[in-house]
Amino acid sequence: MQYEPIKRTITRFFSGPLFIRKLLYFFIDILLLRTWHVKKVLSQLKKQLKEYSNVLDAGSGLGQYSWRMSQMNNSWQIKGVDIDNEQVEDCNNFFSRAVEGKRVTFETADLTTFTEPGKYDLIISVDVMEHIEQDQKVFSNFYSSLKSNGFLLISTPSDKGGSDVHDQHGSSYIDEHVRNGYSIEEISGKLTSAGFRNVSVRYTYGKYGRLSWKLSMKYPIRMLNASYLFFIILPLYYLVTFPFCIILNFFDIGINHQEGTGLLVTAIK
Repeated sequence: MQYEPIKRTITRFFSGPLFIRKLLYFFIDILLLRTWHVKKVLSQLKKQLKEYSNVLDAGSGLGQYSWRMSQMNNSWQIKGVDIDNEQVEDCNNFFSRAVEGKRVTFETADLTTFTEPGKYDLIISVDVMEHIEQDQKVFSNFYSSLKSNGFLLISTPSDKGGSDVHDQHGSSYIDEHVRNGYSIEEISGKLTSAGFRNVSVRYTYGKYGRLSWKLSMKYPIRMLNASYLFFIILPLYYLVTFPFCIILNFFDIGINHQEGTGLLVTAIK
């Protein structure tokens, strides 16, 4: 199943007036469970970051996390990088109009080669590493690009069904994934090998989160892969499922999961 073509279609649809794009970010912010977990950690890290910090959104995609961080602190300098030039251009167009002072910019880059030594106080990478084969190289680049005592925040699928894979012979439901997910031991070991310390990894998407993900993401993507005509009925679909997803998200974010299909990782240089 392909996700990237659908994401591009959504980007084009929400590329007009500023309020339309802000509406998309608002919808993503409250519907998708991963944003709840990322926001929670960002709120904690904000207290430890300097007022004037440099932030890298590594694999910025639609730009929703760059938008969230730009609203958290109007002194942060934020750069988003993504391998998709079309999305980079779209984000630059939106943020140049929506945020004053050119403090949020985007550029096309490959994370396996991108590095800006000692520049960033915080690097976030959300749902990116499952797309990159040369992950150890990326982790080393992250380490190089951080300042001393800088923070890294990663959200990625776990090997406990994170790409909707539930046995060793299964394959990801998203065609663009190059790995089905990380174990806690694997990603901890790779980050430690890259030089990081205080590596903390915890599960997200427990039983409540998995159901929320199916309702909010898996089933809609399946419908859209079958036919883009389903865009017409999606508003009605979300009108029905939205309240249930919100309740499930509240349960998931408040529980310390013994196992889950997602991982939330923090580390310090």
